[in-house]
Amino acid sequence: MVTIWREAGLRIVIYVNDHHPAHVHVVGDGEAKINLIGPNGPYLIWTIDMTRADVRRALRIVTEQQTFFLNRWTQIHD
Repeated sequence: MVTIWREAGLRIVIYVNDHHPAHVHVVGDGEAKINLIGPNGPYLIWTIDMTRADVRRALRIVTEQQTFFLNRWTQIHD
């Protein structure tokens, strides 16, 4: 697991031996999985014990940093 970003009490990580499609896990008081590429940008796959406010915050961060996160995904998996 590689932490690629920290913001607003959330930690964005990529698992080294993870699978496609490109996605990140956002860890705070709970956890969310967000795909980096979708028809309208990043989108939520699932959450566990995360507040709606943290989910919104996570999606905002991932959307704003999408290019950087995709580059990190490629560096880690290719």
